[in-house]
Amino acid sequence: MKTKLSLISAIALGLPLALNATSSQNPEQKPTPKSGQKSAQAPRSATVSSSRSAADSLDAKLRHIRDNGNREPPDQTPTVLTDDEVNAYFAEHRVKLPAGVESVRFHGDPGIITANARVDFDQITANRRSANPLLALFTGVHDVRVVAHAIGNGGQARIDVDSVAIDDVNVPRMALQFFADRYLRPRYPNAGLNTRFQMPSRIDTATVGAQQLAVTQK
Repeated sequence: MKTKLSLISAIALGLPLALNATSSQNPEQKPTPKSGQKSAQAPRSATVSSSRSAADSLDAKLRHIRDNGNREPPDQTPTVLTDDEVNAYFAEHRVKLPAGVESVRFHGDPGIITANARVDFDQITANRRSANPLLALFTGVHDVRVVAHAIGNGGQARIDVDSVAIDDVNVPRMALQFFADRYLRPRYPNAGLNTRFQMPSRIDTATVGAQQLAVTQK
C-alpha cells in the first residue's frame, strides 16, 4: 500500500491514514541489550505491554487488508480497526509522522474523526516565512484539535475538515486555507481541507463508528 502521509491526513484522517501505511515501512527500533547486559530501562509496565500488543494487533490487520486485496475475490468480511489499536500504533512509532507533528491521538464517532495533536508549526514553516497576518497563528508549539467528517464508499475516501482549534481557539477557515496552500500543498499536493483519494487494496467501504473504523473489500 502506498503511504499517503500529509500533515492534514496525519492530523485529520486518523483511522483512514493507518490503512495507507505501507507494510514496508519499518517501526523505529530500540537497541537490544547484549547477552548478559542488563537493560538500563525499568521492566516494561503492563501499560507499555498493552500498547505494544494493540499496535501489533493493528499491524496484523493491516497485513490482512493488504493480503486480502490480492485475493480473487477478496473476503468481504469487515475488518474492524479500533481507536486503541490506531493510537497505540502511532504511540509505538510504527509509522513516521510528518515533520512538526510531535504526537497525535484519534477518536472516532459515527461519521466523524477527532484528532488531538501536538504540533511544532515552526518546523512546518521553516524557510518559508510569510508576512500575511492570517498566518501569524501558525507559530510555536501548540495543541491542535481537528474535527473532520470522513467516509469511504465505492473505493473512494472523502474527508472534510469541519474545524481546527489551536489551544482551544477556533482557527478561521480562510487562515486554514492560506496555511494549506502555502505550506502543505507544495509538499503534499493532495493535502487540503477537503480531501478525496482512491483507497488502497481494493477497499470498497470505510465506515467510522464509535471508537472504530470498519473496512470492507470487494
